[in-house]
Amino acid sequence: MSEKERPGFEKALKRLETIVEKLDDESLSLQKSIELYEEGVMLSKQCSQTLEEAELRIKNVNEEHSES
Repeated sequence: MSEKERPGFEKALKRLETIVEKLDDESLSLQKSIELYEEGVMLSKQCSQTLEEAELRIKNVNEEHSES
């Protein structure tokens, strides 16, 4: 998935929440559960990466301001 195709953090997190709710549904087929799980893993990784990048940016800003 290209950078342009990736949903933003908030949208990805909302979709991840929806997936978790759907996976709680016991009437969901095994195949659909696996598909949702795969999508959830991808979204989880994306959200984690976004948070790590934000943390690094904040750290860099703080270091720049402490050197001034």
